[in-house]
Amino acid sequence: MYFLGIDLGSSSIKLAVLDANTGKSVASSSVPDQEMRIDAPQSGWAEQHPEKWWEYTCNGIKKLGNQGIDLKQIKAIGISYQMHGLVLTDKDLNVLRPSIIWCDSRAASIGEKYYQEKGASFFQDRVLQSPGNFTASKLKWVQENEPQLFDQIAHMMLPGDYLAAKFSGVAQTSKSGLSEAALWDFKKNALAEEVLEALDLPRAVIPEIVANFSHQATIAPKIAEALGLSKNVEITYRAGDQPNNALALNVNKPGEIATTAGTSAVIYSVTDQDVFDAENRINTFLHVNNTEAQKRNGVLLCINGSGILYQWLRKMLSTGKDELLSYDFLNAQAAKVGPGSDGLHFYPFGNGVERIFNNKKSFSGLQNLDFNRHAATHMVRAACEGIVYAMNYGFEVMQQIGAGGTSVKATKANLFLSPVFREIFVNTTQTSLELYETNGAEGAARGAAYGYGFYKSLDEAAQGLELLSTQEPQSALKEHYTNLYQTWKKNIQILD
Repeated sequence: MYFLGIDLGSSSIKLAVLDANTGKSVASSSVPDQEMRIDAPQSGWAEQHPEKWWEYTCNGIKKLGNQGIDLKQIKAIGISYQMHGLVLTDKDLNVLRPSIIWCDSRAASIGEKYYQEKGASFFQDRVLQSPGNFTASKLKWVQENEPQLFDQIAHMMLPGDYLAAKFSGVAQTSKSGLSEAALWDFKKNALAEEVLEALDLPRAVIPEIVANFSHQATIAPKIAEALGLSKNVEITYRAGDQPNNALALNVNKPGEIATTAGTSAVIYSVTDQDVFDAENRINTFLHVNNTEAQKRNGVLLCINGSGILYQWLRKMLSTGKDELLSYDFLNAQAAKVGPGSDGLHFYPFGNGVERIFNNKKSFSGLQNLDFNRHAATHMVRAACEGIVYAMNYGFEVMQQIGAGGTSVKATKANLFLSPVFREIFVNTTQTSLELYETNGAEGAARGAAYGYGFYKSLDEAAQGLELLSTQEPQSALKEHYTNLYQTWKKNIQILD
């Protein structure tokens, strides 16, 4: 019995077909061939076109069929997606404007304005954080700056909701999705009506609310025919990429921690408490397995400039070449330089405002550059160190509010493919690191199988998960990395 998982990122869309009987992925695809474009019409803005997401998703499904997979055996679809994005459509699901995606900073000042006007206690009591730069603030920005377009809105959705609606023809959103939009009332366990009222936003644009795991909708007949799928295929799971990454790693119980370092870097800890950071440097969302009977929240820290910094370095170092240098090549270059990068510091804060600085901008770039001492190898190593140090900056906050830990799980992907990055991570955070063979698309497929009812528990859904290795901090390196981190931390410069 097959289940399809789709992971909508900002760089690519990945798809996986899970054979639920074996718990193993039997086919996968990634689209497009090149990293997806992020448009920046103004400084601090970041947009993508939802229609392209749908086009690429359809192409990815066709690629799976070309691998010999009988697509009609797929029973259900699970969708993971880049969090906090805003998709606006009319009643016929026509997109009204490009999506304002997660790293777009334009609405940060709006969120701060309402946070100050209504007071910290109002928002922290209800949504456990400031509306900040989340989806609710982005919707308010559209209302204030594009009023004629705002009047045409029938549905406000998150990126994964849009893909689900294209499959089914039905606009829906999820409980955890509303929590990442700053529109979930943790006190009432319901849509945050009072937050909508505080921002003067209409309730009518919020679509039907569904549970993360449930029989949410059935695929539209014309879509099933066009894609070669069964007409009975259902959408049975949806979640933001970080809660889904945790699900993929079977991080679903209090005290368990997942991490990832793709376009952004994230540490995500599961708790059974409604915790918050008074300075809004980290955020609390509903985890995928939260129910009224069993509280499960995800405490998340995010560094915007992670893999996108590595991607930028790759492009810069490839200038004048016919093909881009490989990431394996960059990882090998980082290994040629010792810890500390010979005094060179890299600050990875060049992808919008940062939550760990309360949605303010910070200096991004190289510090202590010496033209006579430093080469490209130092830059690559310093980038890896800077990304981990930024993650640890937020991890310290998590530990202060009781959401930290000493063991972390990660997928062997993106920056965690680098032995140097892993060494820096375990010795700076002083945690053990478990690496698994999985990905977001496979996690979404497992979620679909559980939502469909094939698996009876999330532990059962994770039985096919393969542990590749465990890495521990080294006593000879822990103190050294602690000192390097403290020096790097001391020189952070908040700009705005």
